Amino acid sequence: MQCSYPYHDYTPYDRRFRREGDKDIAHDEPSNDGLESLREIATYTVICRKCEQPNCITACPKEALEKDEEGILRRYNLRCIGCRSCVVACPFGTIYPEIVPYLASRCDHCLERLKPGEEPLCVRTSPEGVIEYKEVEEDQEKGIYKVGDHLVVKCDVWKR
Repeated sequence: MQCSYPYHDYTPYDRRFRREGDKDIAHDEPSNDGLESLREIATYTVICRKCEQPNCITACPKEALEKDEEGILRRYNLRCIGCRSCVVACPFGTIYPEIVPYLASRCDHCLERLKPGEEPLCVRTSPEGVIEYKEVEEDQEKGIYKVGDHLVVKCDVWKR
């Protein structure tokens, strides 16, 4: 099994082998040896390269990224939907979801992703039908409460 973090097996020079004469001899130590690797990553990998035509900006479906006059990449947090298209599009691998946290976005009921008649992904994948997508009127006697313009919840009210 391999670690899912892309930078955990990265070092600018491979210290898993050492040279003795003209032979490479393997070490048994792991390639990610803590702070030294982290220092190398922070120095070489994490820094944005300020591309002339940034792929991350064109890949973002919500125009959450913008390059300012100085070439610095800016992100509009409220526009970001967390799709991570920018992470995939960056040719240098300098956008990490672990380093740049994505904000929780408002539910848009998957309107842009749904075909007519389909249900949102959260409804299709909820265990035991916990989330439903249907027209329901508020009925406090049955424990159905309106909590937003397009959202009602059903809960059992605790009584003494």
